[in-house]
Amino acid sequence: MNNAFQRARPSYSNQPCDGRQRVVIENVSPEIDGGKYPAKVVEGDRLFVEADIFVDGADTITAEICFRPPGSAGWTLSPMEPQGNDRWKGSFLAGTPGYYQYSVLAKVDHFQTWKKGLAKKIEAGQDVSLDLQIGALLVEKGAERAEAVDAAMLRFIASCLRSEDKEEAAIAALDAELARLMERHPDKAYASFYDNILGLTVEQKKAGCSAWYELFPRSWGSEPGRHGTFNDCCRQLPMIAGMGFDVIYLPPVHPIGYTKRKGKNNALVAAPHEPGSCWAIGNKDGGHKAVHPELGTLEEFTAFVTEAEKLGISVALDIAFQCSPDHPYVKEHPQWFTWRPDGTVQFAENPPKRYEDILPINFESADWQNLWIELKSIFLFWIDKGVKIFRVDNPHTKAFPFWEWVISSIREEHPDTVFLAEAFTRPKLMARLAKIGYSQSYSYFTWRNTKQELQAYVSELTSAPLKHFMRANFWPNTPDILHEEFQRGGREKFIIRLVLASTLSSNYGMYGPAYELCENRPVGEGKEEYLDSEKYEIKAWDLDRPGNIRAEITRINRIRKENPALQQTSDITFVHVEDSPGHEHEQLMAYVKRSADGSNIVLVVVNLDQSGTQSGWLRFPLELFGLSHQHPFMVEDLLNGNQYNWNGEWNFVEMNPWIMPAHIFRVTLS
Repeated sequence: MNNAFQRARPSYSNQPCDGRQRVVIENVSPEIDGGKYPAKVVEGDRLFVEADIFVDGADTITAEICFRPPGSAGWTLSPMEPQGNDRWKGSFLAGTPGYYQYSVLAKVDHFQTWKKGLAKKIEAGQDVSLDLQIGALLVEKGAERAEAVDAAMLRFIASCLRSEDKEEAAIAALDAELARLMERHPDKAYASFYDNILGLTVEQKKAGCSAWYELFPRSWGSEPGRHGTFNDCCRQLPMIAGMGFDVIYLPPVHPIGYTKRKGKNNALVAAPHEPGSCWAIGNKDGGHKAVHPELGTLEEFTAFVTEAEKLGISVALDIAFQCSPDHPYVKEHPQWFTWRPDGTVQFAENPPKRYEDILPINFESADWQNLWIELKSIFLFWIDKGVKIFRVDNPHTKAFPFWEWVISSIREEHPDTVFLAEAFTRPKLMARLAKIGYSQSYSYFTWRNTKQELQAYVSELTSAPLKHFMRANFWPNTPDILHEEFQRGGREKFIIRLVLASTLSSNYGMYGPAYELCENRPVGEGKEEYLDSEKYEIKAWDLDRPGNIRAEITRINRIRKENPALQQTSDITFVHVEDSPGHEHEQLMAYVKRSADGSNIVLVVVNLDQSGTQSGWLRFPLELFGLSHQHPFMVEDLLNGNQYNWNGEWNFVEMNPWIMPAHIFRVTLS
């Protein structure tokens, strides 16, 4: 036997691997890249495991998942059930956050094979005397594996199988209690184990379901134009909590560099009073482990985190591994940067754009080990201040080995840490970041606008292999992105995209208060950037500006919290809406989501056309729930409280976008 395989397989007995291990186990799912990377779930969820499992001949086999939480030496077993065509499925419940292991084992069940054969012979009226003697031997071996009461009971049943009264012996052989006893004390000899021990990352609940609200603290001052502070933000926490958000994301809160500071609307030269981009991190006041003096002190930041937690809100901090030319690292560790032949340090560029206020870090530095240790210490510094959620800026422009190392090493000590990858990049790069540890990822949702685009993209995210390791976080806007759909549309478009983001994905976010105020002025024609962007100036927002959609956001976040079906992403079924018989409606999109236990069913219908009323016939998939196509049921629109009795699968829907461009129905099928 191969030594590497011997080390890899779970040990349930001292029996060596040999040719008598007849059961074949293959095509296990989830298994990410041959077991190189772990699958993901959140605490309290089940991991469903499938595998192709079969044996030569007609013997009965049994299969189980073996799993263990972090720190456990022993394995727990959970049964798998056949699904047809030699496919088996089972599950186990994930506990507290941490790194789990799982695999699959299967064996020939000689007792069940014997019992099935015996039953067939009895039904056929054949002589089973010898078969009962064989069964007695199997039961006696079971008694040897059992203890105390069970052992005594099995020995008694074995004696019954040897009884002269063959009818009484047959009854004892087929008794359900015997089957339960033998199942409790199985023969583990020659069990087959899957080749790999697979990994599972279990994360805190907000990794799987969260509503993010991004704000720039400097714009939340008590007086217009005055630099906001952490204390000012504390006063806004009840409002944000009242809207239903459970994560507040702060862009970098560190000192901002002066050299090549950007001005209003990304001007290359800043006026003396302009604050600069908070992503140009570092000056004489410190770097990534300091806060901007005008925001307050570290103690006030920690107090802000504490106050947010009291309201059920986690503070997510931006981690941007880049430096202003004034960052202390530039002088203290010049080897961590790239220097050009003229003696100047290389700044960030994306021609024709030049980011002279930002210096990228050189991950090919000869001093890379110390660089890694220092960057890890930044995360640990803020974890010590109460932060457990991090939005990481442009992680796809930093070395993948670094992320794999830093995330895994941080989670060894802090398994409840959540990492969101801000990586609007190529699909394979986004997938790699998710595999190596990122909890969530920004997504292409912003640029998926038609019914066909949205359904294809969500179907991709909720299918294997992506569904096992990548969690998309749907953001309709960010400080960098004002999609042309918003520029052309009005309040109705903001509500449409809100409904889609918050109900298609269990994780979504928005940049506020620009979103709830329906801010849609671009910096120029064909540009996806905001005019007078908050990235480069302190804004004075009128939070009660007419036309805001705060009430709609509040209602939808409440619906999410009250309906477990919307707290997951993977169980989603798109349903047909027709504008004429046999013709799919291009502007009405509908989908059904179910909670894990099936008790909560939500149907969402969205009018994608903000400019006019749309109507059509919706086909509710009653067969998905084992019901006939004529089954009557009730739907309640959670947005307005109206209830409707629907009769059968086809029902009429109509939405006026100026009233409400969507229905969020809770479905009662009884």
